[in-house]
Amino acid sequence: MPRTFTVEQANRTLPLVSRIVRDIVTLYPRWRECVGQIELLAADAHAELPDPRLAELEREVQALAAEIDGCIHEIEELGIEYKLPFDAGLVDFPGEIDGRPVYLCWQLGERAVEHWHELDAGFAGRRPLAPQMVG
Repeated sequence: MPRTFTVEQANRTLPLVSRIVRDIVTLYPRWRECVGQIELLAADAHAELPDPRLAELEREVQALAAEIDGCIHEIEELGIEYKLPFDAGLVDFPGEIDGRPVYLCWQLGERAVEHWHELDAGFAGRRPLAPQMVG
């Protein structure tokens, strides 16, 4: 059974969650840049004369992907969902409002969990939490 967070519990996890999310948001652009370089090199590569940078970049892409995957796994182990795109820094905490399941929503840079949305609404459906729930 998935864990359900209160707003207070979600906010208590933010020091750890924000560090992990910051790592993802920092690593992802580096991964994209390396993938782009691989695509450029591969387009110009010749089977008889492979570019030596290609193998090095492929190792770096795999290492960065493994690091990002490890961060996502850490978030999931806490019972929290990391949302795409990777560079948005969005997480959803399973929660409840008025007895129905919802997501408590937080984005890197926000000082606290202050928004929620329906399970099927996503970021576009974010609404502010009622003041009594926030503090």
